[in-house]
Amino acid sequence: MTAPRQGTGFAAADRFIAEIAAAQANPNALKPGYVLVGDETFLYERCRRTVLQAFVPEGFRDFCLSEMDLAQHNIFEILDRARTPSLMAPFQVVFVRNLKQLYTRGAKKDEFAEIDRYFKSPNPQALILFIADHLRIPADPRRMEMDDKNKFERLRETLGDHCQMVELARVDESNAMRWVAATALEQNSKIDPDAVRELVDALGADMMLIASELEKLLLYTYGRGKISLGDVETMVLSAKQRSLYELTDAISAKDRPRALALLHGLLNSSEAGEEAAIGHLYMLARTFRQMLVILEKNVRDSRAIWQALWQGFRMPPFAADDLIRQARRYKSRRDLTRALRLIARADLELRSSPPDKRLVLERLIYDLASEPKPYFPTYASPQLTFEG
Repeated sequence: MTAPRQGTGFAAADRFIAEIAAAQANPNALKPGYVLVGDETFLYERCRRTVLQAFVPEGFRDFCLSEMDLAQHNIFEILDRARTPSLMAPFQVVFVRNLKQLYTRGAKKDEFAEIDRYFKSPNPQALILFIADHLRIPADPRRMEMDDKNKFERLRETLGDHCQMVELARVDESNAMRWVAATALEQNSKIDPDAVRELVDALGADMMLIASELEKLLLYTYGRGKISLGDVETMVLSAKQRSLYELTDAISAKDRPRALALLHGLLNSSEAGEEAAIGHLYMLARTFRQMLVILEKNVRDSRAIWQALWQGFRMPPFAADDLIRQARRYKSRRDLTRALRLIARADLELRSSPPDKRLVLERLIYDLASEPKPYFPTYASPQLTFEG
């Protein structure tokens, strides 16, 4: 079974970017199709941006760019769009999302035969990019899940003869740290090694988050020319999230004194103080919803958590094991839904402009960290009568 090569990720994206740049001078260097494999959004966006800059002039996007989804269009429509020249633009770019739809139930012989026909005589004035972001390629491809390996092999067997495979693997920590340091230097700023390490570690080498937080840090330190560890601890969300997960750990362990002390620490360290209360409630609600999904889907290790929690609803990687452990402290779904109801009630109270927001949060944490009162259903007692 073929797995992605070592050195994917940044290296694969850089090769693709160089090929697209070379094709501007030599169109023969361009393949008629590419498959961008992997869910590393940061690298995908780099590749997409390069294609748009090379082949989609400003003002002509409506005429030469097609965004098509296999959940809404079949492959016959998509290939027909690629074959059809535009009267308004000399070159067509077609992004094809939801590639997994091509590999659902059924042999799809007609669909794959149509793909073969197209690529035997492709339109030289069109570029097709298939997006296979339903696969996850880890930084070390040897640790790829068996299911993803099978899907990758199927992609290679069906599209590999026609299209260039671009393997967008997750970026490992060392490469992420090098990217952070190099990007800061490009912006005339130096970042301390400890700050680089904390930034990458806090965000679990998630490049989209790292890029976003680095941009904030560069703005925060503008004119100073240096980013310190203290700047990262002040500005980066996940550095603050560590305190939040410590709080939920104390809550799930029913340790009221520690939970209240951590709440006060969160409030005192926040620039907005009590005004940040709504934000703290939002993060608490999100974390308890994550724990509810973990409990319902019986997630037992961090490898399974990325399948149970969808993209955009995941915690930072450093918190995965802790959150699984916290979720398993709750005996039933009822305990977690009780916590969510308490948070919702506190949210409603905060939005009603109470005289003391801190008191609302303290009462919430006290209730969350307390054992729920046992539930005894009440029944109407039969009337007893005595004779004699």
